[in-house]
Amino acid sequence: MSGLSRIMEEPPFRLLSYFLLKRFAKSTATIDRWGTVDRPHYFAGVLAAAKQAMSEGVPEISVFEFGVAGGNGLVALQECAETIEGETGVKIRVYGFDTGEGLPELSGDFRDHPDHWLPGDYRMDVPKLQRRLKPRTSLVLGRIAATLPEFVASSPPPTGFIACDVDLYSSTKDVLQLLSLPGRRMLRRVPMYFDDVDFIFNHRFAGELLAIEEFNRENPLIKIDRWRGVRKDRVFVTQSWLDRMYVAHDLGAINATSLARAASDACSLDEVGA
Repeated sequence: MSGLSRIMEEPPFRLLSYFLLKRFAKSTATIDRWGTVDRPHYFAGVLAAAKQAMSEGVPEISVFEFGVAGGNGLVALQECAETIEGETGVKIRVYGFDTGEGLPELSGDFRDHPDHWLPGDYRMDVPKLQRRLKPRTSLVLGRIAATLPEFVASSPPPTGFIACDVDLYSSTKDVLQLLSLPGRRMLRRVPMYFDDVDFIFNHRFAGELLAIEEFNRENPLIKIDRWRGVRKDRVFVTQSWLDRMYVAHDLGAINATSLARAASDACSLDEVGA
């Protein structure tokens, strides 16, 4: 790190540096390090996904927002995708899944937090949002349990990043099928953002946290864990979104890669011996 960079990150100058960089920063590394976008958690997840795709030789990925509501997050996600695609060369398709009608009727099951959510919360103005979307972005309307299997069957580019903001335990269970349905395609490591894991009403026996725990129990070769080291090399390390970042690890793909590498190494040794 240069002397100027160190000075910029010192507390007396940090906020001034942030606002200057928010206006002028172009490099994805700088934007990510300083979080100079409206949704730094989306930018961090998509950038990490693009880098993972590059390491795997994957030319195109899909990124998702589940729970679109008014659409500001989906628009931010497509802006992140445009910037990151421009620098990395990895093509990025953006998908938003939502009922369009707000939260569904609640069963009263405590796992869906009926003490906090109300049916109809976060209703969408569909025509208004559609006008804000670019060709790279698709809006998928309907109950996720119904729309996601058909979507996966259409063989979209591998999943690279998932933002989950569907609030309910039951809906989060539906979202996580993206990582387990037959025919699903994903990177070996998929960054994820869960919006409802650190409020006072959240606990591991309901909501998104329970859905994650059950997914891990039911899927032996795909595991969701906290994003270890997500604070590393970031300037503002106390921001709350950092505690909402996770990674889905495809352990089966990692095993397959290790076996292929071992076989390749064995062939190389055979050739040397010959």
